[in-house]
Amino acid sequence: MTIQNDLDTTYGLTDDELTTRFKESIRIDNEIKKIKGLPIAGYDEEKRLPYIEYADGSRKYAE
Repeated sequence: MTIQNDLDTTYGLTDDELTTRFKESIRIDNEIKKIKGLPIAGYDEEKRLPYIEYADGSRKYAE
């Protein structure tokens, strides 16, 4: 039986590095969706509302 610690479960990566990699994976996924013409979910900080952005650039905000 092996006992795992925090470093074992994150393969020695820091929380900041994991966060950076996660954000980059989301950015890449959104780029792929744009190329394929698929809608992308987002959040407007000014309006404080989630939205769906379509390939033509239009946004539909949640009600």
